[in-house]
Amino acid sequence: MDITTQKVGWSSSEMAQNVARDIYDGAYVNLGIGMPEMVAGFIPEGREVIYHTENGLLGMGAVAAPGTEDPELVNAGKKYVTAIPGAAYFHHADSFAMIRGGHIDICVLGAYQVSAEGDLANWSTGNAEDIPAVGGAMDLVAGVPSVFVITKHCTKSGEAKIVKECSYPLTGKKVVSRIYTDLAIIDVLNEKLFVRELAPGVTFEALQQQTGAELHLTQQTKTHGEKK
Repeated sequence: MDITTQKVGWSSSEMAQNVARDIYDGAYVNLGIGMPEMVAGFIPEGREVIYHTENGLLGMGAVAAPGTEDPELVNAGKKYVTAIPGAAYFHHADSFAMIRGGHIDICVLGAYQVSAEGDLANWSTGNAEDIPAVGGAMDLVAGVPSVFVITKHCTKSGEAKIVKECSYPLTGKKVVSRIYTDLAIIDVLNEKLFVRELAPGVTFEALQQQTGAELHLTQQTKTHGEKK
């Protein structure tokens, strides 16, 4: 009996790799807290990416190794980081001026929900018991031209996170450029969702069943085989 099982979907690390693959050489990039932070570890060799953190650092390096932490060198998520040669430090207000002035090329954020038109909800579920944590997200989606979202395709309870309309408080309207999930990579173009790549073992039909908005295939959609 053949007990071989085919892999279905991408792991969190593979999702971060997918994002890193699409960040071009020389880009200035802001990474959100949580899963977006993983992206920094997967930039292809030979490609230079300059990381910005909104609490006042351009040229953020890797997470500080245990025992080498500098209490005055942290990212926006309060994690100890390092700085690359040539890094610059500046006032919090100047950091947001960079964001609002359009000087950051790409930001990578998590999400509670993304709508078919690219609306983003990532700071509150509206639950009175939750602590809202908008951080710099509203400024980032307003000032950065390319907004990449990395998130699991569904919640832990199986609810779709990509929906026709967001039911949670919005971070920004029509701001998301591309969505990276464990099941697919999806482009938001002309207020519609186009599947750029299907994860291993995922069919378009299965993906659509787990998505709360209409998806579209293109001739360029990349697949990795269907689940048997």
